[in-house]
Amino acid sequence: MKIFVTGGAGYVGSACLRHLLTEGHEVKAYDNLVQGHEAAVPTGLLVKGDILDQEALTGAIGDFGPDAVMHFAAATCVGESVEDPDFHYKNNVEGTRTLLAAMRTTGVKRMLFSSTCATYGMSPKCPMAEDSPQEPFSPYARTKLAVEWLIRDCAEAYGLGFTLLRYFNAAGASPDGAYGEAHSPESHLIPIVLQVPLEQREFVTVFGRDYPTPDGTCIRDYVHVDDLASAHLLAIQATAVDTREVFNIGTGAGASVMDVISACEKASGQEIPQKDGVRRPGDPPALVADPSKVKSTLGWEPKYPTIESVAETAWAWHKAHPTGYDD
Repeated sequence: MKIFVTGGAGYVGSACLRHLLTEGHEVKAYDNLVQGHEAAVPTGLLVKGDILDQEALTGAIGDFGPDAVMHFAAATCVGESVEDPDFHYKNNVEGTRTLLAAMRTTGVKRMLFSSTCATYGMSPKCPMAEDSPQEPFSPYARTKLAVEWLIRDCAEAYGLGFTLLRYFNAAGASPDGAYGEAHSPESHLIPIVLQVPLEQREFVTVFGRDYPTPDGTCIRDYVHVDDLASAHLLAIQATAVDTREVFNIGTGAGASVMDVISACEKASGQEIPQKDGVRRPGDPPALVADPSKVKSTLGWEPKYPTIESVAETAWAWHKAHPTGYDD
């Protein structure tokens, strides 16, 4: 297949692009490099451009002539979305509208969208299946749900096959330590915890120890980025022009904040000091996927099912690249 990847220089987008390439598919990344990294994309596969530039985007898609589009390009910072919702709605919703228009112009009829479990909001249902209520809590999550509906509406009006992947906490790095997570500022737990053994911070703040969980800290479902990549390939291969599908992507096994810290201590071989902080507004006690549908329908199975296996690959990356791709 020929697959056009928006946001293809980002953390998850680039992992998917490299996996597609390894599996023998022809790929092209499109990214403005605001959050992405050119070094994450193999040489010659990146087109630098903005998702809001319809002329440039249409030209890039038309020149490549893909069979399908994987859409990752988005603003993803929850806190920033609260402070500047206009930017997130413009980038995420209007950017997707621009992409859908470019796909119609160039005749591309298949699409996979990178959505999020954040669309479920504070849902008490755990684990979460695809029919869990969608009540997004943040502007970021609301933009993702709005994009899901935009894609559905355009699919019905213009004839488009789509698959929506709502995945949980992307984590980990390539096992050889060559590619991994590099955000500025960093907001994901595993990289933050690993900054302690890298001597980039003195301790980890644990935001709340009084949640109704076994150890009192929040539980999340950490899915390895390479496992996400394999799910994306299976999903796009199964997406036809009449497909209207949605899958949750997660391991189905939750790990608490303390589990993550313990796994990072084991991976790094160092003790990681902690300090207590107050609960953060909007943090649900547990977010864990029910991945039974993607397993039964697509035959997907995670290769990194435990938090220890995920943390081990993350440490290999961060130890080798303590300042990320700017190393």
